[in-house]
Amino acid sequence: MFFKKVKLKKEFDAKLLSLMKETKVEWQQAQMIEQQVDDYDLSIIVQRKIAESKHFFLYKEARIRKILLK
Repeated sequence: MFFKKVKLKKEFDAKLLSLMKETKVEWQQAQMIEQQVDDYDLSIIVQRKIAESKHFFLYKEARIRKILLK
């Protein structure tokens, strides 16, 4: 029973880390788009803020779970 919990924890920790990497890339792309656009567009800023919020939420969850970030 205990080994099943450890296996599930490792599996979900790996999924969390991969999701964090994906959201970081998404956030960086949104930042690049915002920098390259000359016109002030509120929707682009909102997309960047959403991507940033997702990434930091996952980062906070990883810290709570004590997952080593590499």
